[in-house]
Amino acid sequence: MKLLYKPFGTIAGVLAGMVAAAIFKRVWKFVAGEEDRPDARDKYRSWTEVVSAAAVQGAVFGGVKAAADRAGASWFEQVTGIWPGNTEAPAKR
Repeated sequence: MKLLYKPFGTIAGVLAGMVAAAIFKRVWKFVAGEEDRPDARDKYRSWTEVVSAAAVQGAVFGGVKAAADRAGASWFEQVTGIWPGNTEAPAKR
């Protein structure tokens, strides 16, 4: 049954990427006042601009992907009664 989650998870990941791109574009426009993030190979952009843009983009994409994965797993469990990921409790330290 967990195998049935794979195609759904893939589709959810693609949609999450599209949502994350739209969110990042708005965040970057608000933060930097520009439509597009700076290209790392643009000679006239500073290290700070390039690395900051990449860090913000990574945070947005990571957060949206985690939220989509979690929501998809929760939905799958509600529909099938099976959690599609790890079900073992973490080891005690």
